[in-house]
Amino acid sequence: MAARIHLDTHHHVGAVDRRIFGGFAEHLGRCIYEGIYDPTNKHGLIDANGFRTDVIAALKPLGMPIMRYPGGNFVSCYDWRDGVGSRDKRPVRRDFAWHSLESNQFGTDEFMQWCKLAETEPMMAVNLGTAGAEDAAALLEYCNLAPGSYWSDQRKANGHAAPYNVKLWCLGNEMDGPWQAGHVPAAEYGWRARAAGAMMKGLDSTIETIACGSSGYGMATYLAYDREVLEVAWDSVDYISAHRYSNNSAGDSAGYLAEGVEIDRVLADYAGMLAYVRGTKKSAKQVYVSFDEWNVWYHSHAGPQDNKEWKFAPHILEDWYNLEDALVCAQYLNAFIRRADIVKIACIAQIVNVIAPIMTRPDGLVLQTIYYPMMLFSKYVTAGSISLSVGLESPTYAAGKRGTAPALDVSATFDPADGVVTVFCVNRDAAGAITTTIDLADREIAGVAATHELAGSDLKAGNTFDAPNRVTPTAGKAVVDGGRAQITVAATGFAVVRLSTKAR
Repeated sequence: MAARIHLDTHHHVGAVDRRIFGGFAEHLGRCIYEGIYDPTNKHGLIDANGFRTDVIAALKPLGMPIMRYPGGNFVSCYDWRDGVGSRDKRPVRRDFAWHSLESNQFGTDEFMQWCKLAETEPMMAVNLGTAGAEDAAALLEYCNLAPGSYWSDQRKANGHAAPYNVKLWCLGNEMDGPWQAGHVPAAEYGWRARAAGAMMKGLDSTIETIACGSSGYGMATYLAYDREVLEVAWDSVDYISAHRYSNNSAGDSAGYLAEGVEIDRVLADYAGMLAYVRGTKKSAKQVYVSFDEWNVWYHSHAGPQDNKEWKFAPHILEDWYNLEDALVCAQYLNAFIRRADIVKIACIAQIVNVIAPIMTRPDGLVLQTIYYPMMLFSKYVTAGSISLSVGLESPTYAAGKRGTAPALDVSATFDPADGVVTVFCVNRDAAGAITTTIDLADREIAGVAATHELAGSDLKAGNTFDAPNRVTPTAGKAVVDGGRAQITVAATGFAVVRLSTKAR
């Protein structure tokens, strides 16, 4: 099979915001305790703070610019004050969201310290479920203001005189969901977000805020909720959140591998909704999308309903991923790059143990299949890269329940600083490899700088502690001939090629 990709560096949709490679750490299952923080570890894998050093080392190649915290559903019952101050005075609480016990031994100050070690920036969420604007403003003061007022002095008294200067703030979480503590209709939440955003920006005008949007495409209030929220809170917020989790519960791999078609549709929906609200408000301001929860989630069905006993760090939502899951994750990132005009932030949910690219046990960790697409995208989409408009001629394939879909899913970037074009391709078709020609209209392709592929004949193959390298990237196949590049994208595979170019 053959395909062709047409590119021109003058035809693009704008700069790619590297914050699309963000992560998410929630007080859920073993993400924080036994994942990020494991003070009783007896295998030499923690530092003096109790932080897992192997987890930090594994996260760094993912180059995550931001880390969302502390939730998620957890935040809607969370009193951030429980997690600061002397650890021996912090209360144990029952967490409604995940039917768990929360020790509060890891809180705001520990998270800020961990972020520095992990070389990421905090993206804090405030409770707008069971709390409100006053509590949100207090946390903002604790984090961002210089000593001289009550909460900033409390931070200083807790050993942290310098402000943390958190720039990104989520105004609650999934407030459209009936499962959410404090769930309310859109207009009511919109007023909460408007008030909290205004108070927080009144204390620190340099921050950006993210309003809750729809929890997923399947919600009865999908997009209507987002629209109503923005109609109320437009002037207080900078982003609207979007969430999506993908699954192959039906066992339809061909259909599942066309998941990118649905992701594109969701982003097109948001582009239209944002343009509509902006137009009706006659506003010069632009609100963007923060896709701050995305991943594959369905392998492990254990959830809070199965946690009959109240436990600390219960083993829930621990999905073990395979090759087809990695190919779907690559399509999320392709979609975010293609819609760089509206998607400025994205967070994979989550980073360790809970629906995550990294799984730990006391004596080590394993990198899951979904780790590798994230690593390759983040490594090669450099700061200053622009998202190229892709002209694609692709064969189609029978995509199960989705009918017919293009076999290839493609994004491409160009870094003006070094002249490198990077092309990311997913071959959704199990029938065979696709020989793909890349044409660059305005520049000369001088050579192949790097190429990688993630592929295999077994879509269900995954990495385990016993076989940690079953699915890992290998060298790809690409050549330059006659001014064009040609890359072979393996059947049900992911390929990356970096092309050095020069002006004609």
